[in-house]
Amino acid sequence: MRSFALAIAMAACLAVASHAGNFYQDTEMTWGDGRGKVVDGGRGLDLTLDRTSGSGFQSKSEYLFGKIDMQIKLVPGNSAGTVTTFYLSSQGTTHDEIDFEFLGNVTGEPYTLHTNVFTQGQGQREQQFRLWFDPTTAYHTYSIVWNPQHVIFAVDGTPIRDFKNHEARGVAFPKTQPMRLYASLWNADDWATQGGRVKADWSHAPFVASFRGFSADACVWANGKQQCPVGTMEAAVAGGRRGGRSWWNQQLSDMSYRRMRWVQRKFMIYNYCNDAKRFPQGVPAECHLR
Repeated sequence: MRSFALAIAMAACLAVASHAGNFYQDTEMTWGDGRGKVVDGGRGLDLTLDRTSGSGFQSKSEYLFGKIDMQIKLVPGNSAGTVTTFYLSSQGTTHDEIDFEFLGNVTGEPYTLHTNVFTQGQGQREQQFRLWFDPTTAYHTYSIVWNPQHVIFAVDGTPIRDFKNHEARGVAFPKTQPMRLYASLWNADDWATQGGRVKADWSHAPFVASFRGFSADACVWANGKQQCPVGTMEAAVAGGRRGGRSWWNQQLSDMSYRRMRWVQRKFMIYNYCNDAKRFPQGVPAECHLR
């Protein structure tokens, strides 16, 4: 047990040291009427929520596969009713989507980390976790590795979920629709905290979630073409020969898989694959596949 905890701590130190992008260059505000602000010369961005409105931003680029990192410091104190999001999504009724959502809570109670994967407009693949740290006192890195075979969710370098490509077994996988990065802070007190029983306390507003370290080592979709960073495929091939890997062909090593399973055993609080009442005709097919 101690060795897993040490591995997680070491991964956290490495993850926070990742290089920071520039929010002026890489993102644009999409809503909030000035409640979202780029700070620290473009190295950070703060989203604000008050009684009138929340706020949000998106990446200027669309991506078709990549490794996306974001460092986030969540709303501190009484964050009940608030939801902070960091996700990838395409457009339209048959959109694909890869979600991190952070559901706030009353002071002293833990956030809920909510994950989901949509394919061809169909979601209902929620997994929820408690975090093994306080996500409001410091920045932590939340990552999405998206390649043709895997969608891997990671926290401070520790994988918490791996959605695999099982198209050959009839399970849709997000691999044809380019997706843009989105992030937001908004009021969802009708459902976010304890099923909506606890409402936002506006005496604590404005609520602020802070972002920095946006990094997209990814293939950009532009003019109908996929443009990958120079060396992406070469690194994948060379990594495979040497036993290493790039994000393009990344999968979980035995150690990473054991770390993920440890996190799931200790900190997962909901898994759609275990919700037989929700799926009376049987849980989705991927729940039975490895």
